[in-house]
Amino acid sequence: MSGDQYGSVQGFVVPPMPSSPPPAPPDRLRSVAVGLLNLSGLGLGYALTRRWLLMAVCWVATIVLLLVALPADPDGVSGVVVTLYVVFLVLAAVHGALVGLRTRLALPSPTPVAVVLGLVLLAVPAGGVVLYDNARDEATQQMLLDRLEKADQLVADSGRLPFSSAEPHYRQALVAYDDLSTAHSGSRAAKRVPDRLKTFYTTVAGAYAQKNYCDAIPQLKYLRTVPGTISKKELGTLTTWPDDRLATSLYECGSTGLAAQRADWSTNFGDLLATFPQSSQAGQVEPAVKSAVSQAVKGVTGSQPCTAVSGLESLSTQIGSLQGGGAGVSDALSADAQQASSHADSGAYQCGVYQYKDGDFDSALSTMNDFVKNNTHDKNRTRAKKIAIAAEVAQTVPAAGKKLPTTASGGSISVTVKNDSPDDITVLYTGPVTGSFTLKGCGSCTSYSLTTTLLKGFKPCSSGKNYPQKTISLPTGTTYFVHRPDSSTATPASDTAKLRSGYIYTECAYSTGAFGTG
Repeated sequence: MSGDQYGSVQGFVVPPMPSSPPPAPPDRLRSVAVGLLNLSGLGLGYALTRRWLLMAVCWVATIVLLLVALPADPDGVSGVVVTLYVVFLVLAAVHGALVGLRTRLALPSPTPVAVVLGLVLLAVPAGGVVLYDNARDEATQQMLLDRLEKADQLVADSGRLPFSSAEPHYRQALVAYDDLSTAHSGSRAAKRVPDRLKTFYTTVAGAYAQKNYCDAIPQLKYLRTVPGTISKKELGTLTTWPDDRLATSLYECGSTGLAAQRADWSTNFGDLLATFPQSSQAGQVEPAVKSAVSQAVKGVTGSQPCTAVSGLESLSTQIGSLQGGGAGVSDALSADAQQASSHADSGAYQCGVYQYKDGDFDSALSTMNDFVKNNTHDKNRTRAKKIAIAAEVAQTVPAAGKKLPTTASGGSISVTVKNDSPDDITVLYTGPVTGSFTLKGCGSCTSYSLTTTLLKGFKPCSSGKNYPQKTISLPTGTTYFVHRPDSSTATPASDTAKLRSGYIYTECAYSTGAFGTG
């Protein structure tokens, strides 16, 4: 059979490939396995079910958490961040469990193996928490050690400053030590605080180690206040560490001040007697004071008697201010004060003599008058009166003070002094003998005008009136007279008389508004 043959080709339509494996029968064990694997935070459950994008989301969330949490610091991760991450893991586990319920695993491993693996991998977040807590604890330890180091450096730097400037820094360091030992008692830093406190004490009291006792006093007083910040239990023997050192410093500084006659010695001794009355240092106070009084007494007869008298007066006052130390010490100090006062009074004579010889007649007059007033039974009282008279004369006639007056009296030359003025006067004289007396004012006399006194032939005490007068006997030589009005502001007048044997002399006091002599 010939002819064309015709045929036809049948076409077939290929169905599209499914985007995910066809659903598998529900498997609860597989669901549990996927959920557990997602709890690791690595998205491994999604990996076994071929949910790659969701696995990547798990990795991103975990990486973000690590970036936030590391490196570990004492404050740790924000609670909000941790809560969000935990919620994310729970959601990933729940979602993974739902996905795994009807999705076959990508690996042909039995489902029980996946469950075991999920349980094992739970150690990853748990271990991470433990490791992070350890890292955080270490960071906290390092932070506390840094605080300790800063406090140590603050103490070291302050030790090179004057105490008044350093004290606020010391207090700041002390607060840091207290916080470490109380609020962080279990830390490595807290265990080092006791040694640091020893260094703190020796640094603060650095002046004591250098034997700068006066500078050490405020430092040691401050250290005695430390138990108000640090507990005595924490301080241990440091609680009483400053006491003996402070007692020594108070004594040594007081002794130095006493020897140098500084005003602060009694303050230091007073603090010592009041604060440590039973200490051996307090027992040395009275002997030191007694020795100082004895030394000052010797100075009265030395080259600077006025300085010695002033020192004795100061000693008497300062010793009298000392309190404490027990009845025996108090009685002994009172005796020392009385001794200093007594010798100061009697030593005023040597001081007045020194002032007179030095030409300081004003001071000599004041000193001798005080001596006469305060020493009614002293053997030098009579001569002191003479020196006081001579000093007053020398105030007006400096030449009268060239020689120290004696207690001599009387002479062979008669000198009559008359008062031709209406004022009472005191007549003072010095020379071979020294003395004074008073004359009442002349009731019928008046002051002369200056013009009258300048007239030729002017002679006061020559009118035949009954002038108040007194006659004294003086030896030959130069005698200096001063007529001092007792009740007026007139200027004292003076006269220098060179007395010779065979003559009778008359002194006349008259007034011209100022006194004159004739």
